[in-house]
Amino acid sequence: MPELSPRRRLLVLAICCMSLLIVSLDNTVLNVALPSMQRDLHATTSGLQWTIDAYTLVLASLLMLAGSTADRIGRKRVFMAGLVVFSVGSLLCSLAPNLSLLVVFRMVQAVGGSMLNPVAMSIITNTFTDARERARAIGVWGAVVGISMAAGPLVGGLLVQSVSWRSIFWINLPVGLAALLLTLRFVPESRAPKARRPDPVGQLLVIALFGSLTYGIIEAPDSGAAAVAPFMAIALAALLGLLRFEPRRAEPLIDLRFFRSAPFSGATVIAISAFAALGGFLFLSTLYLQNVRGLDALHAGLWMLPMAAPTFLCAPLSGRLVGSRGPRLPLLIAGTAMTASGVLFAAFEAETSNATLLAGYILFGIGFGFVNAPITNTAVSGMPRAQAGVAAAVASTSRQLGQTLGVAVVGAVLASGIGSSPMKQAFVHAARPGWGILTACGLAVLLLGLLTSGRWAHRTAERAAETLESGEIRQTVGASGRG
Repeated sequence: MPELSPRRRLLVLAICCMSLLIVSLDNTVLNVALPSMQRDLHATTSGLQWTIDAYTLVLASLLMLAGSTADRIGRKRVFMAGLVVFSVGSLLCSLAPNLSLLVVFRMVQAVGGSMLNPVAMSIITNTFTDARERARAIGVWGAVVGISMAAGPLVGGLLVQSVSWRSIFWINLPVGLAALLLTLRFVPESRAPKARRPDPVGQLLVIALFGSLTYGIIEAPDSGAAAVAPFMAIALAALLGLLRFEPRRAEPLIDLRFFRSAPFSGATVIAISAFAALGGFLFLSTLYLQNVRGLDALHAGLWMLPMAAPTFLCAPLSGRLVGSRGPRLPLLIAGTAMTASGVLFAAFEAETSNATLLAGYILFGIGFGFVNAPITNTAVSGMPRAQAGVAAAVASTSRQLGQTLGVAVVGAVLASGIGSSPMKQAFVHAARPGWGILTACGLAVLLLGLLTSGRWAHRTAERAAETLESGEIRQTVGASGRG
């Protein structure tokens, strides 16, 4: 990939951020629309979970495939295909006549979304080759998540209130079209120096693992443990299959050698924990504000601003801190703030007072704002640039898997706690275990951030990078010898 001028690099960053904006905005906008969808489509709590998790589940299942495919056939080509499929999926979602088809069309959206974020991050990684510049670029990338969190509830509330929940999908169309045209004109094509072969067995095992695990968790409250036990058995078998099959592949879908790096492994688990907390937090907050407090979609969106604004403000600060001082401080701030927020809800029932509710939202926003940049930077830095797409895809997969599990687990706990009681009366008590889970997620961010950002962790990252690079050299020499 040729060296670009500073202005061209910034333009590429802006185009990539447009794709992140529509994918992130889609989730935050959708959360505000959930109660309206529930009434219009006569959905149960598990039905609402599926409108979110069908999307994040497909994303999580296909992100690594999209990353490796983009490295192989061209990042620009895959990125443009993703923009087209995502926009078409958004249009279909706006036309869905029932919940079942909405879930199907959300999965179409996700197929397109899987080609966007990891590929965009790979483009950014190969565009910004200086480590400090890359950290700042990733900070801007994280700020876009904050923008989507700030704008999503307000935009969603306005659209749901003035038009209908269907209109929330329309906003993806002009942004997707603009990003497509700009990509065609300004983003250069790039590929990995050595193409990676497809891994269909690994891909099928990943789909089986994520799909059966999520189904089992979501359906357990309604169907019972016996009914979902076969799906949990499939998930376990798929996990064991991945651990046995992938190391035997020369070019696996999931290169388990990445996880010999403590910072990379830590970033993966931190991403799962942080985004599980986000998914659970948005799910509980939306249902509480609208179904318990009785707020309309717009006012519920306004109540979410104290969480969204700190995320927007803290994300670029986190990126600068990562660039100048490394990931430890941002991760410690993130873990502390998210844990404190969870404790306010789990131990002190923060929902019952406006002051504590506001404090809980602000703390969570600060924590989530600081967590994104160190996750991404740690995942892609220290890895060979040739594998940037795969490394970025593992980080993105961790985010989506975390959000999927957060909605699934917290939603299942809430549904079990409420049972047949009216939500307005039972919600606060039924939600306390869910808030406890989010507190544990915050603690995981804090402890893993401390453990995986020291000297020992850096040494494991260096050894992992050497192993990966030497493996690539051996494969290249072997291929040349056969040629």
